[in-house]
Amino acid sequence: MTDAAGQVRDGAHIFPVRVYYEDTDAGGVVYHANYLKFAERARTDLLRFLGVEQSRLAADDAVVFAVRRCVVDFFKPARLDDDLEVHSRITGLKGASLEAEQSVRRGADELVRLDVLVACVKRSRPVRIPAVITSALQTHFFEN
Repeated sequence: MTDAAGQVRDGAHIFPVRVYYEDTDAGGVVYHANYLKFAERARTDLLRFLGVEQSRLAADDAVVFAVRRCVVDFFKPARLDDDLEVHSRITGLKGASLEAEQSVRRGADELVRLDVLVACVKRSRPVRIPAVITSALQTHFFEN
């Protein structure tokens, strides 16, 4: 399935990103912190792909997702005008958290890898991930 929020292929959500001038430093290389933004957009659109709007979740249930931990490995730089893809795999799913491995790629080259732990919270306290989200994640990212 493909739509504006990306696609799921081989157990990963694929989200396209183009590098704009604003993403780069003076040398035309993507500034390191912007990879975090690319990964955040990809996670947001992964949920959107599953039919979950985070703004509605927050407004209706006061539930939000927050990054608890993120480990980033930088391998190669991306540059102005590159067409990239963020590949997101859900690698763990617990009551109030999920783990994801995200990879920013240019073609076959892996540029950056992020290992992310995301917590589901309500009023700054951990809360179980809503069942509809857990079910959708299991359907798309875990073998039954």
